[in-house]
Amino acid sequence: MPKWALIFLVVGLVLGALGFGGVGGASVGVAKFLFFVAIAIFVVLLILGLVAGKKVKNAIH
Repeated sequence: MPKWALIFLVVGLVLGALGFGGVGGASVGVAKFLFFVAIAIFVVLLILGLVAGKKVKNAIH
């Protein structure tokens, strides 16, 4: 997902530089959305990994 956010960001910047402000702005908006979704998924999976790791560690000892 970060890959797609980067692609949309580059496309938006190129389109904005070429004068296609509406499409470029929309593309940058999609890039922002994808970036924040990727960050949210990362945080959720990080928390789940830490919780699961503690449960496994407690079960082993």
